Amino acid sequence: MKFEENMPRSRRRREGSSEESSVASYRRKRHRRSSPYASHSSRSTYRSRRYEDSKSSTGSGRRRPRSRSRSERRQRRRRDSPNDSKYSKERQGSEEKGRKDGTSQMVQDDKDGHLKYKPGDWLNERYKILSMLGEGTFAKCLECYDSSTRQTVAVKVIKNVDRYRDAAKIEIKVLEKICQRNSADKNLCIMLVDWFDHHGHICLIFERLGLSVFEFMKENSYQGYPLDQVRHISYQLTAAIKFLHSMSLCHTDLKPENMLFVDSSSDLFRNEKMTRDRIVRKPDIKVIDFGSATFEDDHHSRTVSTRHYRAPEVVLELGWSYPCDVWSIGCIMFELYTGFTLFQTHENKEHLAMMERILGRLPSSMCWESKKTKYFYKGRLDWDERSSDGKYVRENCKSLRKYAKSKEESHQSFFDLLECMLEYQPEQRITAAEALEHPFFDQMCSPSRTNSSSPRTSR
Repeated sequence: MKFEENMPRSRRRREGSSEESSVASYRRKRHRRSSPYASHSSRSTYRSRRYEDSKSSTGSGRRRPRSRSRSERRQRRRRDSPNDSKYSKERQGSEEKGRKDGTSQMVQDDKDGHLKYKPGDWLNERYKILSMLGEGTFAKCLECYDSSTRQTVAVKVIKNVDRYRDAAKIEIKVLEKICQRNSADKNLCIMLVDWFDHHGHICLIFERLGLSVFEFMKENSYQGYPLDQVRHISYQLTAAIKFLHSMSLCHTDLKPENMLFVDSSSDLFRNEKMTRDRIVRKPDIKVIDFGSATFEDDHHSRTVSTRHYRAPEVVLELGWSYPCDVWSIGCIMFELYTGFTLFQTHENKEHLAMMERILGRLPSSMCWESKKTKYFYKGRLDWDERSSDGKYVRENCKSLRKYAKSKEESHQSFFDLLECMLEYQPEQRITAAEALEHPFFDQMCSPSRTNSSSPRTSR
């Protein structure tokens, strides 16, 4: 029998077979290919295996309908597949294992990676959570009870995010080196007690301190500290930075929030306006937060420090080193004295305009060397004082010396030190060691320097 020219190969009849038998054979082949029970071809075998798998997973012979979209299929696979993540077994173990109080505790994270908790939960089966002390971008600080030492401690719980865990491990190395250099707790830096990994959250254990310098000022209606306490706090801050610089370490994130009182208990006094002021009894502080600390030989990121305490060489991207910490100290001392920040801005060009308004014109050499060429025109800051931004700077900024509250020698000595710390050129800026020898700190040599809890006699 001759085959037709345009007939498909699957429809061609074998020689010597009848038309009816060829049609029936074709239908049987089609049935075997589509049948889930067929096992004569690789395609039918694959379908039968999928059918058996679905039967064993669903408990019935009926196959689940195929999802319409790829995302739905992906979500179904994630839901049905076992969780093989790094911390899945630990989390399952924490759900099954009871804590010391005999209750079951689940370990969960919020959408940002912060640890979900409630008062009474346990960390590492040793630290009982009491309350939250503060929250930042990278971590939460919890007040916990140490069941081993029976003391209250502060636990910094890092987000369960890879880059934050890596940064926490770097901070641990820095803190461990600080502990090795510690001599009778005179370096004025917070000490790391212990650390552990809690289901992906790096937890750092510190001694429990008081409020931050900023929080105390905030609760005191943003009133500045007495000049005696400004001197005491500034001296301890400068001494702490001198210690870090001796280790070839730059803090890079100095601000009032990162300075904690050892004991923030206070007394109430009446001021000249007959309103109540809170005066901290002992203005002893310790420097915290070494997550951004950088050694001299380490990689230096382009931008460091919080905006209000950022040095001009950082803003202009001229490179930075130890002098950027000294600039931050100067800004902090001004804030302790007045109660408000020296550079209240959130934009680089406006920040530079405020510097020129308060400290004088920027050196032309820094303007020419800066990578921020769009900020300058012919070696000078391109700033329109008649604009709305220019009006804001003109009305809210004045020469540094005009912020003095008194013409007394102690106040003038204070602003003289500020001018040395807020020097534009980093190589001409005073160092931390030199600042400690400034006449403003001469009174710190007396035995009574730690007892500065008197009312506001010099304000």
